[in-house]
Amino acid sequence: MVNLTRIYTRTGDAGSTRLSDMSLARKTDLRVAAYGDVDEANAVIGLAVTLGGLPDAVVEALREVQNEMFDLGADLSNPLVAEPSWEPLRITQASIDRLEAWCDEFGEDLGDLVSFILPGGTPGGAYLHQARTVVRRAERAAWAAAEAYGFETSTGEEPGGVNKLAITYLNRLSDLLFVLGRVANAEAGDVLWVPGKDREPAGERAQRQRAKIERAQRQ
Repeated sequence: MVNLTRIYTRTGDAGSTRLSDMSLARKTDLRVAAYGDVDEANAVIGLAVTLGGLPDAVVEALREVQNEMFDLGADLSNPLVAEPSWEPLRITQASIDRLEAWCDEFGEDLGDLVSFILPGGTPGGAYLHQARTVVRRAERAAWAAAEAYGFETSTGEEPGGVNKLAITYLNRLSDLLFVLGRVANAEAGDVLWVPGKDREPAGERAQRQRAKIERAQRQ
């Protein structure tokens, strides 16, 4: 277990931080950006769980995801090296398989989509869509880190790469959050995008509503 004896350390006041392998990195480093986005996504999932009124099965899955996202952050902050001083936390294929299984399980009873979905609906659905977008940002940040450091395991002085399975996990997690957002809105139905050519202008809609009210008042 982690034992936190003091929250503030003052060690980051110069703009640097320690990665999981205790190597020094700037707070603007691409790895730091990636696991910072993972942390933000986890916080939004926490809002969905706390305020979203979600089904118990969804909450149970999301609690597992929240724990795993700490593993994910540790993975992204730990460069790949050939002989680590201790066994690092890494995302494995089994975790990705579980996300895919949840996508299939929760998506089985959902209807086919006839348009893109607008974020919204229930509080749970809205928070899950927000979490999905932050996870997508985390995925982009992780790819940026991978482009800078590669995927190779370091055997010398050069920085180690990024675990590609960690990025795959983020991709599948965004898929799962999309599915769970639809589950959260299942009773009320999806909020669907209406293309501009098919939308009635707001002014015309308001005018039509006023005319309807005036007709009713004359009757």
